[in-house]
Amino acid sequence: MYAKLTTQERLKDLRVIDKHLTLEQLAEQTGLSRSALGNYESNDFKDISPYALATLAQFYGVTTDYLLGLTENKHAPNADIQSLHLNDDMVELLSSGRINNRLLCELVLHPDFLQLLTDIEICVDRIADMRINDLNQVLELTRQSVIEKYSPDENDLHTRTLQLAQISEDIFYSHVIHKDLDAIVKDIRTAHQQDHTTADTDTQASATVEEVQEMLDKATQYQGTLNQKRAYLICEMLHVDYDKLPQDEQEALSRISRKSPLMTSAIRQRGKSASFPKQSSGKKNRKK
Repeated sequence: MYAKLTTQERLKDLRVIDKHLTLEQLAEQTGLSRSALGNYESNDFKDISPYALATLAQFYGVTTDYLLGLTENKHAPNADIQSLHLNDDMVELLSSGRINNRLLCELVLHPDFLQLLTDIEICVDRIADMRINDLNQVLELTRQSVIEKYSPDENDLHTRTLQLAQISEDIFYSHVIHKDLDAIVKDIRTAHQQDHTTADTDTQASATVEEVQEMLDKATQYQGTLNQKRAYLICEMLHVDYDKLPQDEQEALSRISRKSPLMTSAIRQRGKSASFPKQSSGKKNRKK
């Protein structure tokens, strides 16, 4: 969700997602050739004629700046800052690149964002505080009256209930605002499950704890130097047979793995000693 779309990706999204058209249908409706339209959407395409750019922008109802990747706004031209009622700090933050503006837009445009904003406003302006305090006082007066009249045990169910029913403003707002925000974030997360720029959630793409433990065990027991064990572990993670690699590739992989302190830590955690015995030249490790 953080990647900026290329011109090719924007053209394809507009055709497939927005208009639901094939290249043949688009060619018929725009008067541009099918082969040219296909080239405009291909990854290795470098240029597009001004006429084709203007024609496609008009057909899709977007600006040419959007097609060229100069703006993220499909329809609206650059808005007047004053009309947006943004202060200088907010304009600077949005322009700085320090935050994900796309994610911020999705958050604000969520249908439940207005409810979240209303609840935050109520909290900030302390609008509901008086009502909460009134309710707490009624509950506490009732509890004190019961205690005075009946002298119940300190663990009495009814008096304890009256006490627990009283709630602080912090707890109340924490629950309400948390619930609002959780629902919004969950919806946005669900919407991005098929997004190719987010993490791969395919269960086949990630190893289980048991599989990782098995890889570490194999690397620990592999007969070779520490660097060879590191290289072997990398191959296990990538599902590559280390022993079938040419010698030069094994040596290159060992040299690369030597640079990572993570490889050493990972293997040593599975071993019984702090380090593996160094193998001197001309001698082989003794098998256990």
